[in-house]
Amino acid sequence: MDIDPFSDGWRMILATEADRPAIEAFLTAHVATSMFPLSNLRRYGMAGGHPRAVRFWCRWEAGALTDVLTVTEEGMVFPQCPTGPWGEAKVVLMGSAVKGILGDGGQVAALRQALGLVDTGGLDEEEPLYELALADLHLPDTNGLTLRPLTDALREVVIGWRRAYLKEVMPMPGEDTEMKAASDIANYVDADTHRALYQDGAPVAMTGFNAVLPEAVQIGGVYTPPKLRSRGLARCAVAMHLAEARQAGVKHAILFAASPQACKAYEAIGFERTGTYTILVYEEPQVIHG
Repeated sequence: MDIDPFSDGWRMILATEADRPAIEAFLTAHVATSMFPLSNLRRYGMAGGHPRAVRFWCRWEAGALTDVLTVTEEGMVFPQCPTGPWGEAKVVLMGSAVKGILGDGGQVAALRQALGLVDTGGLDEEEPLYELALADLHLPDTNGLTLRPLTDALREVVIGWRRAYLKEVMPMPGEDTEMKAASDIANYVDADTHRALYQDGAPVAMTGFNAVLPEAVQIGGVYTPPKLRSRGLARCAVAMHLAEARQAGVKHAILFAASPQACKAYEAIGFERTGTYTILVYEEPQVIHG
C-alpha cells in the first residue's frame, strides 16, 4: 500500500503526553468501544514498562482528533477510527507483531482486511454490544441473595469457576488454563473488581468488571456453574454489582454478550443492544508485512 508518511496527506502521527487530554476526551466520547484503551491508559500510562502500557497513533483534521489507534506493549491493537484510515494504520503497524485486535465489529473487520490478517485467531468472536445508563437499571428480586468480595469465597472454588469459564467462553489453544485462572483470580482480588453471589450461605455465581473508569464499567467474567443455571443467578449478580457501582457514582455500563441466553438476562435488567464488538486474539503474534 503506497502511502508516503511525509506527504501532506499523512495525518496519523504518534501521540505525546501533551495529547493525552484530547485522546481521553475522544475515547470517552466513544466509550462503549473504548473501555480497554481508556482503562489501560489510566492504569498503566504512556511511558511503557508494562505489557498493557499504551501508545497512540492519532489522526487530526483542523486541529481536532478524528481517529485514534491504540497499541499496547504486548501487541494488542484497539482501533477507534470512525473515518477508516486503514491504509495509514497499516503503515503505522508495519513490522509490528500484533497479538490481537479488539473493538467495534466493523472497524476490526476493516483493519484486519487492510493488515492482511486472513487467518483466524486463537479467539475470534464477534458479539452483541450492550449499553445501560445505570439510572435505568432494573433490579430483579434478590431476596435471599448477597454479593460479597471474592476474598470471602474459597480460592479453589473461584479458581475452578474461572478455569471453567476460560474453557467454555474464551478457549485459547495452547493456553495453560489452570495457571491463567489462578493468575486472573489473584488480579481480581488485588483490584477488587469481582464479586461472588451467595445463596443460603454458599457461593453460586461470580460477576465482575474487566475495565473500570470513574464514569463507566465494563462487565466481564460472569459465570454460573452449569447445575445452577436457568435460575436468574447471573442476572441478579450483575444487577447487584451494578447497583453497588451506581452507589459509588458510576453512570454507565457496557458489556458484550456471549450467548442468546446471556442477551436475554442482560436485557431483563435494562441493557440495550447498540452494536457489535469483536475479540480477535492470536495464539501466535502476527507480524504485519507490506
